[in-house]
Amino acid sequence: MRVKMQYPPVGVLDVLRAMWQGLRPDGWLAVVTLFLFLVASIAEVFVPLLYKHFFDTLTAPLEKSIAVVTLLSIITGVLALRALRWAARNIGLLGLQKIEPDTMARLRQMSFEYLAQHSLGFFSNNFSGSLIQRVSRFARSFERLADTIAFNFIPLGVTILGAVIVTWRDTPLLSLIIMGWITVFFTFNYVFAVWRVKYNIRMAEADSKTTGMLADLFANQSSITLFASLKNEVKRFTAVTNAQAKITRTTWNINSSFDAVQAAIIFIAEFLIFYFSIKLWQEGSITVGTFVLVQVYIIALAGQLWDFGRIIRTVFEVFADSKEMVEMLKLPHEIKDVADAEELSVLSGEIVFENLTFNFGENRKVLEDVDLSISGGQKIGLVGPSGAGKTTILRLLFRLYNITEGRILIDGQDIQKVTQESLRRAIAVVPQEPVLFHRTLMENIRYGRLDATDAEVKEAARLANCAQFIDGLPAGYDTYVGERGVKISGGERQRIAIARAILKDAPILILDEATSSLDSHSEVLIQEALDRLMEGKTTIAVAHRLSTIRQMDRILVLEDGHIKEDGTHDSLLAKPSLYRDLWNLQAGGFITEDDAVSEDKESEVL
Repeated sequence: MRVKMQYPPVGVLDVLRAMWQGLRPDGWLAVVTLFLFLVASIAEVFVPLLYKHFFDTLTAPLEKSIAVVTLLSIITGVLALRALRWAARNIGLLGLQKIEPDTMARLRQMSFEYLAQHSLGFFSNNFSGSLIQRVSRFARSFERLADTIAFNFIPLGVTILGAVIVTWRDTPLLSLIIMGWITVFFTFNYVFAVWRVKYNIRMAEADSKTTGMLADLFANQSSITLFASLKNEVKRFTAVTNAQAKITRTTWNINSSFDAVQAAIIFIAEFLIFYFSIKLWQEGSITVGTFVLVQVYIIALAGQLWDFGRIIRTVFEVFADSKEMVEMLKLPHEIKDVADAEELSVLSGEIVFENLTFNFGENRKVLEDVDLSISGGQKIGLVGPSGAGKTTILRLLFRLYNITEGRILIDGQDIQKVTQESLRRAIAVVPQEPVLFHRTLMENIRYGRLDATDAEVKEAARLANCAQFIDGLPAGYDTYVGERGVKISGGERQRIAIARAILKDAPILILDEATSSLDSHSEVLIQEALDRLMEGKTTIAVAHRLSTIRQMDRILVLEDGHIKEDGTHDSLLAKPSLYRDLWNLQAGGFITEDDAVSEDKESEVL
């Protein structure tokens, strides 16, 4: 069940602050780079002034020799300014080519690191495809914003300032018209852009939803095939993509209307400036050179202002694309280390649950007043009907959720007062359905202890009974297992998970349905490996197949969030008990499929 999450409000400054975190290491280089683009733009603004002098010289009553020398010096000045612009711009480009990929990489790293620290509930409520899309768009948004500032905002700002200052000196009237034009143009763009931003946000959200759904469909391709539900899924996906197309079409139509009004403003301003320029020239108030100067500035401004509409769209698209990611970066982590958290030190591996209560959401009580003491090195089996809270106990021990009431102690240390990293280093887990990285078998096993040597990895594989099948592969330990480990069988993935746990050699071991849904041959191999793995470790095993835990030191029976029974296999069978009822329901110790499916649903929810 996915719950709609409430994110903190995000403004433009929040987006800029988040981007600055990625840019900070290259901060000085960014300042120098922007300065170079500023120099290039200033050089370009001075060129029309030389054109003015050029045409004024042509029309002035000067001796031919003096005029030629003056014209040549002006041409030389133009070439020098062009050279300065070229040099500054290209050196600035080198800086930009260093800044952008490095900052984008840091933004991706920052986003991944922060997201990875969110709780299990966060990932239950967000599609992985949507998260990937948000991270990717956030990084690309910085590139778009940096390019827009360097190639559009700086040249436009310098051109406007230069045109107003220079024309004011020769013809205040034309300068005032230019200022009025710019004011009207910017006001219209700002008001329109603010109004339109909600459509950009909706378009970004629709894109994330489409990407998330597509990732979900590909992840469940086998279910689609097995249930012959392709037509239904195509229908669902079509509805989502049609909704995305609708908001995209609406946004683009709005942009077209905006472009039309923008074009009208530019056309009217150009007409007025051209009209008054001719009139002032006829009156003798301005020279031919000034006339040329004004027209060159107007042509440059018209082109840049026409692009300004696209620039504003880009800026607000950048905000919309970044907003979704920054919302998550501002969302506080649900599970945090306390300020003075210490490293967990495990000696015996004793685990104590004191008055443990856990509520899922506001209304659903999953565990209530659970008291349990597990001695160091003791082997515990957890059984019970679906929804009893078995999976929840394991996840609370890992601190994947915060405890509602009570506490959990490991060797007398409250797990909420130690660092999460040290807690999880002390616990190894063999899950029901191991998920592997799309990496080599060697890398996947080494994930249990990243500094392990190849020899140690291979020894762990031998102890986990997976060395034989690995050696039989053409690439051996260098075999890539595919996304989520799909290229190897379920039993082989299970043995890889056991090898990881052996390599980790943590003092506390969690077995979450480690032998469920396996064929008899695989179960024998895995049970042998588990027996080796459990030696000397405090072990908690959840099992549907009761025969796999009959040799445990104690078996705990959970029902309705309470521990109802506690004893050995023989003692629980010797008296009327829920455990005996469960045992009698089985043929060889296997709970009915309905119970297994229901327990899986509990795992999904919790």
